[in-house]
Parts: sequence; C-alpha cells; structure tokens
Amino acid sequence: MRETPWNAPELLKLSGAYWASAALQAAVKLDVFTALESGPKSVPELAASRHCDPRALGMLITALVAMDLMAREGDTLRAAPEALRFLSRNSPEFLGFIIQHHHSLMPGWAELDKAVRTGRPTRAVSSSDTDSEQEREDFLMGMFNVAVQQADAIAAAVDLSGKKRLLDLGGGPGTYAIYFCRANPRLSAVVMDKPTTRPFAEKTIRRFGLESRISFEGGDFELGAVPKGFDAVWISQILHGCEGPEEAASVVAKAAAALDKGGTILIQEFTLDDGRNGPLHPALFGLNMLVGTNRGQAYTEGEIKAMLHAAGARDTQTLNIPLPNGCRVISATVG
Repeated sequence: MRETPWNAPELLKLSGAYWASAALQAAVKLDVFTALESGPKSVPELAASRHCDPRALGMLITALVAMDLMAREGDTLRAAPEALRFLSRNSPEFLGFIIQHHHSLMPGWAELDKAVRTGRPTRAVSSSDTDSEQEREDFLMGMFNVAVQQADAIAAAVDLSGKKRLLDLGGGPGTYAIYFCRANPRLSAVVMDKPTTRPFAEKTIRRFGLESRISFEGGDFELGAVPKGFDAVWISQILHGCEGPEEAASVVAKAAAALDKGGTILIQEFTLDDGRNGPLHPALFGLNMLVGTNRGQAYTEGEIKAMLHAAGARDTQTLNIPLPNGCRVISATVG
C-alpha cells in the first residue's frame, strides 16, 4: 500500500496525465524537433515547414515549452538539447519509433473498460500483424529503441563464453543478437521472426556491420517449427504476447528443443511478483495485452520458471541485472 494516501489533486493529475503524452506524441509525429535541429525558428516558420495551422501549432508549442522540451526566445523557438538528442530523426538516439507506437496504442486503451467487461481486445489488429508499413516500422524499430537502452548491460552480464550459435527467437530487428555478438567475437546468431520483419532486421544488422555473423530466418515460431542446433536461445518480451499460458509454455518448450545438450535458455520479460501485486509497469503492461491481444498477459517470475521446468530445463535463476520497469532475465540449462 502507498505510505501517503491518494488525494483529490493527485487523482486528477493521474487522470489527465495522458494530455502530456498526447502532446509529446503529436510533436514527434509532426517532426517538430527535427525541424529545429538547424536552429531556432518562429512559430509561422515552423508551421510552414510542418504544414500545420499556425494557431494550432502555437498552442502545441506552448505546451512543449511548459514541458521544458522547447524554449521561447522572443519570437523564436529552440529545442532543448535533450529533445534534439532523443526526438530528432537525425539523432542516433532517436526514440520516436516507440513514441509513435505508443500513439497507435491509445485508441485501444481508451476502451479499456470495454475490454474488461468483455475479456476481448479493443484493437482490431496487433502492431506485428498490421498491413500498415508505418505502424509495423514504429513497432519493430520501437522495440529497438527500448532494447538498445539496456542491451549493453545485458550482454555484459550474460555469460556466453564458449557458446558458438545463438537463436534470437522473435528477435524483431535483431537488437540483442547484435549486442551479444559484439560482446562475444566468436558467437554467431540467427534471428527468427515473421517474414515481414526481415527488411528491418537485415537493415539493422547491416548498420552494425554484422551481416556475416547474424542471419535472419522467417517463420511463425508460435505455430510452426523452430530450427535446432544452438547452444543458446534468447527469448525477449515474447511470452506476454502469446495466446495464453499454454502457447507461452509451448514456445518455451520449442526453444528448449532447439538447444544442444547443456545449452542455455534465457528469457526476458516484464515480470510480476508472485503475489501479483506489482511492480507497476508489468501490471499496466498486462492491461496493454488485454486491449491488444486475445489472451496475452504478463507473467510472474514463478510462472516463467515453471514453464522452463516443464520444458526439461534445470538450474533456473534470475540474473542480477539492474533493469528498469520490472524487467527480469531468467536463465536455465537444458539437458
């Protein structure tokens, strides 16, 4: 329980918190920060370059200034250094894909009450199955935006010395395969994901100059077979999107079967504590699965370890890696 009780101002602030989120998402979709990278501009100049109504853009700018993402200097505007670092498309640290992905999730969240009443998703199509190229790019490269924040720390903490072949199951653009290979010069990897993911994965792998060590294999690992002959399998943020615990356990079993004897299986998820009382981000992420999938959910650490045991794995342990948002990495040995 909270040490400080909720009060009316805090509850109202929480209820309206999405206003600030929507302002940020609109600014990213309109690409206003990239437009300010070359230097300060007036509101009319910025409106002309973004094809926006000057009055309406001025109102958005006022909110962005109040949020300290911009500063007003007389009649001109400049972006805060942090905004240029993370919100300009020309920055290598651009976070806009995941922010735009969050924007695409908002309509489903607006009908959360309906999802709770019916037990059915309020989004017609998931971001991974969409026919929209823009939404697919936002989702897949958004996963890169998130993963790259912690991939170095994970690659440094996970012992893959002596491992030769890694399967990155459901690896999207291949972020973790890339970072594991960078940290382990003798390691090669295969990224397996849906065929529509291939161009994003291959482009990202080329960007890091690892196309000779990392390949892509298209396929639906939830429904079909998984390649074998690996001594390590990495499954990151996949189980929550499966069609319920049975399918999640099936994916874990397939991953275990892909390993040679003595191989290592590693699972990363936003995990709930075993009493299902938190942490907050996994709890909210479970609701994101409710509005976006038929039977997806957040799992407890104990539930994931039980799936590993059922797949014949042993020596399960939660790695001591300080990760944000209730994220944990669980490892086990197979055979």
